[in-house]
Amino acid sequence: MLLRDLVAHPGLGLRLLHDGGSASVALERPVRWVYTTDLIDPARYLSGGELVISGLVWRGKPADSERFVGAVARAGAAALAAGAAVFHGVPDDVVEACRRYDLPLLEVPEEVSFATVTEIVIGSLTAARGNRLAHKLGRQRQLLSAVAGGLGLDELAGQVSAATGTVCRVLSATGRAVVPGPRPLDGEELDRVVATFLTAGRLPAAVAGGAQSVFPVGPSAEQRLTSWFVAAEGDLADRDTETTDTIGELVAIAALDRARREEGLRVARDIADDAIALIAGGAGNRPETAVRLKQAGLDPAGPLVVAVAGYGERVETARAVLADAAAHLGPPAVGVHEGAAVALLPAHDPAGEPAGAVLGRALGRLTPGLGTDRLVVGVSRPSGPDALSGALQEARHARDVAALRPGPLHVVTGAEVVSHVALLATVPDDVRRAFAARVLDPVLDYDARTGAGLRETLEAFLDCSGSWSRTAAQLHLHVNTVRYRIGRVEELTGRDLGELADRVDVFLALRSL
Repeated sequence: MLLRDLVAHPGLGLRLLHDGGSASVALERPVRWVYTTDLIDPARYLSGGELVISGLVWRGKPADSERFVGAVARAGAAALAAGAAVFHGVPDDVVEACRRYDLPLLEVPEEVSFATVTEIVIGSLTAARGNRLAHKLGRQRQLLSAVAGGLGLDELAGQVSAATGTVCRVLSATGRAVVPGPRPLDGEELDRVVATFLTAGRLPAAVAGGAQSVFPVGPSAEQRLTSWFVAAEGDLADRDTETTDTIGELVAIAALDRARREEGLRVARDIADDAIALIAGGAGNRPETAVRLKQAGLDPAGPLVVAVAGYGERVETARAVLADAAAHLGPPAVGVHEGAAVALLPAHDPAGEPAGAVLGRALGRLTPGLGTDRLVVGVSRPSGPDALSGALQEARHARDVAALRPGPLHVVTGAEVVSHVALLATVPDDVRRAFAARVLDPVLDYDARTGAGLRETLEAFLDCSGSWSRTAAQLHLHVNTVRYRIGRVEELTGRDLGELADRVDVFLALRSL
């Protein structure tokens, strides 16, 4: 309801005593609600947009008008309606205070009760809300009918964009375009949009600069790292209620569409788990593995890469994040094996960019939302079906290398894996563990009994290329202490760490633990 409608109402006889600087502007102010008071400072009960009605009982002296009107104006009220009954008119000091604060002032005649004014305002507001609700329900029915009729999410987003004049896109947390809109967002703009979605204290939120606003898709309890969101062009603050409601309906339908897709992916996960288990067992070149890869949408004859992701103990989160990032390359097979998320995916995207680079860029967008958590990913080199088991081992070792690096996110490719790690990746796990136990078990047992810190000293000694002084400085120990501990290691292992061959044995045994 506008002030203009209230002043023009024939049954009230309200008189405009102050127009807030311009009658045409003042009369276009919307009235959100009505509040009747005779408190001299009612600000705590106002939230903005109210028509404040007062009988002026609070006025004991002219100076009281300054306090009352100031409190009402600062609270953002739409206008003050002052009753004429107590003073047989509205005192001049009240009018002057309203002029100073640019607060529109209406006089309520003595014969008109405040209850009548309140009833008319509330009735008008209720009718307007009813009309808006009916319009909203009609629009929702149209959209849901379109969904039931088979209209795709991209087509619905196009309809909403056309209806609101606001281009809407549906994106994932790695920047994957579920609905790309009329043009893809460029890299920097996409990064800003995703970062805003991941880090905003409250959603929806506007991207810095006002070029986009982001709306979450899905339940509020879901992690943003694994969510979708709607990016709508323009600043949230500049949109009217109609536009915001329509975008909200697109958000709800996107959530339904996502849930439907998740149901379809459950079968794909079982297929991926089977394929990964076969590959881990050394059956990458068997016919049944090729069948599973085809069912997952992969070409078993083409080069594939394996990616392994770790996100603390949250394996399902790691799987969901890896699946979203891998989808930038095409349909991946993503499952869980031995407590880690594992993906089988094409070696490059349709444009020829290597899988590792695509995954690194997509996962890099998640960095603002990781906080103190760590996401580490290893990606193998491209392999044929007969070498996928080795590729899985290589990806695991690349993931382990990523875990050794500081920071919230690291993606390490097989090409970055140092030579001894690549060598160890080809050695069966039981052989590797047996070798490590034969070399280092006496040291580990001694540490367990005495807490002597021999393993820690040995690792530092090898990292410092056998330098006594650098090892001592790194561990904050006296050089003689380092010499004693390394001497005990040599006694327990039967190795001379001054000899290159023995030093290599101990180094590889440490890396095999």
